[in-house]
Amino acid sequence: MIIYSNIAQVLVSLSVIIIWVFRYYNVEKEFRRYHLSDLTRSIVGSTKIALSTLLIAGIWYPDLVLIPALLMAALMVAAQYFHFKFRNPWLYHTPSLLLLILCLFIAAVSLKLI
Repeated sequence: MIIYSNIAQVLVSLSVIIIWVFRYYNVEKEFRRYHLSDLTRSIVGSTKIALSTLLIAGIWYPDLVLIPALLMAALMVAAQYFHFKFRNPWLYHTPSLLLLILCLFIAAVSLKLI
């Protein structure tokens, strides 16, 4: 199960990096649409990139994984909240929902629940 968790850690981290670095213009549009400040966007982005880094480091240092996975999951729950609040189509919900599921899987493996 640890191998699958490591794969999930890489998938979550790469997804966050791709979205927050290479597709940043979409992030800006979404945060403006949700009436969130630039400061909020910067804090969320910095936090996600830091958590992604910890998830990657967690491949070699498994003790680092649980907290970043749970915090990333919490950020994905917040993303789901805003998608519901603004009644986005289900296609918009899918990426953060998949990342939420992966983060919960990573946390469960870290806690040895599965």
